[in-house]
Amino acid sequence: MKPIFVYPLALCFGTAIVAFPAQAQMGGMDMGGAPAATPTPEKPMDHSQMDHSKMNHEGMNHEAMGHTMRSTTDVAVSMSRESSGTAWQPDSSPMYMAMKMRGRDQLALHGTFYPRYTTIGGNRDVSVAGQGGTSRFDAPSMLMGMYVHPLDKSDMPRSQLGIRAMLSADPLIERGYGYPLLFQSGEVYKGQPLHDRQHPHDLFSELSVTYSRRVGSKQSAYLYLGYPGEPALGPPTFMHRISGMDFADAPLSHHWQDSTHITFGVATLGYNFGKFKLEGSSFNGREPDENRYNFDTMRLNSYSGRLSWNPTRDVALQVSHGFLKSPETSHPDENQHRTTASILYNHSLGEDANLATAFVYGQNAISGESTTHAYTLETALQKQKNTVFLRAEHVQKTGEELVLNPADAGNIYGINALSIGYVRDLSHGKGVDVGLGIQGTFADGPSGLNSYYGSGVYKGFQVFFRIRPSRMKMNGMGMTGMGSMDGASNMGDMPMTGK
Repeated sequence: MKPIFVYPLALCFGTAIVAFPAQAQMGGMDMGGAPAATPTPEKPMDHSQMDHSKMNHEGMNHEAMGHTMRSTTDVAVSMSRESSGTAWQPDSSPMYMAMKMRGRDQLALHGTFYPRYTTIGGNRDVSVAGQGGTSRFDAPSMLMGMYVHPLDKSDMPRSQLGIRAMLSADPLIERGYGYPLLFQSGEVYKGQPLHDRQHPHDLFSELSVTYSRRVGSKQSAYLYLGYPGEPALGPPTFMHRISGMDFADAPLSHHWQDSTHITFGVATLGYNFGKFKLEGSSFNGREPDENRYNFDTMRLNSYSGRLSWNPTRDVALQVSHGFLKSPETSHPDENQHRTTASILYNHSLGEDANLATAFVYGQNAISGESTTHAYTLETALQKQKNTVFLRAEHVQKTGEELVLNPADAGNIYGINALSIGYVRDLSHGKGVDVGLGIQGTFADGPSGLNSYYGSGVYKGFQVFFRIRPSRMKMNGMGMTGMGSMDGASNMGDMPMTGK
């Protein structure tokens, strides 16, 4: 039985993405009751005469404004570097969110909502427990709120408390059997393993708190606790990567690369050296159960470690390894070792234009069984109201993961998939971006799968809306490249808008 509050949640989910940005337009930002400053007339700046290549952004001290756009999880890092869990993305990454300042406290909201029609190819019956077909109207969704509270009154706080809450309306909209996605695998519905369907995410996808403290001027340490939360394992989760934000679908490699993003019980201890970061986690290795409304039993029975490196403003790299104890309910006696590596690249192409690319590798080694690999390449090119995006994948899946006949369960099948799409924003830069998009997907596998799926290349498509807060701005400049907020590279609060 569903909790009664879930129905109002579904009705207001999209509204929250729209309403908060409208109130958080930072041109008229509520600074916690402070009196408005009288504007001083000044001569307009001729940007055409400026040599932007010689501007020393890293030497700019914007802390004088009295506020900073700090990461929720690390007092020494800007929010532009923050991604899912405690993972890093490039410092130049754009931020699609709305923000308010309440005195020295920082509140932010971001999310995505994809009302759409989707259909997949192939001849296979993709229903599970009698539910679901190859086509569907649905709306994958995510909404995250973030709060930062400095624990001292200095212009550059020595320590802070960060809180995050992420919700998804998937349990109500997608239901327990999820949406059709050819060759997808992982998790269960009514005790039966899902195949060719993406499972829904939990209503409560993250509830976390982080304490972080500076060590000297450029380094910091932090403790992240989540129930649920995300351990230090893998790249930024697909829905939080700039290169993947225009996709409503999860990658086929999700359970090889970033599936631990909803884990009921996480404790992460990390140390930030500036450009490098080392962190380790203890967490619950079990995937969320099929009741997407509840809180699963907390167990800290698994572990992981991750090394992250941001060598430049445009690049973020990580390598990580973890041990997952009994991740699948359908195979409780199987443990898993997961290794991942990723390179994320982001580059601003000028005013309201951006290129984001990610390459992600993941490997699963099941104790006493086979080792399988997954590769994902995705990119998104955005220029004003237009975005073109692409995702190419190769992933190895066993017949057991694809829920084939017992005779084929031990075989390994190499799956290839290519998705290409385009989004045109109908509303852009006004606090909320509403885009209309189309996506085509082409997938194939070895001939051994023909008896299940049919022969040839399997084609699917979808038409969708992509709704999210507009990209953050500072004084008309994209709020990007904020980097580490140490004494040598501080990026503080400038007047911000959602335009």
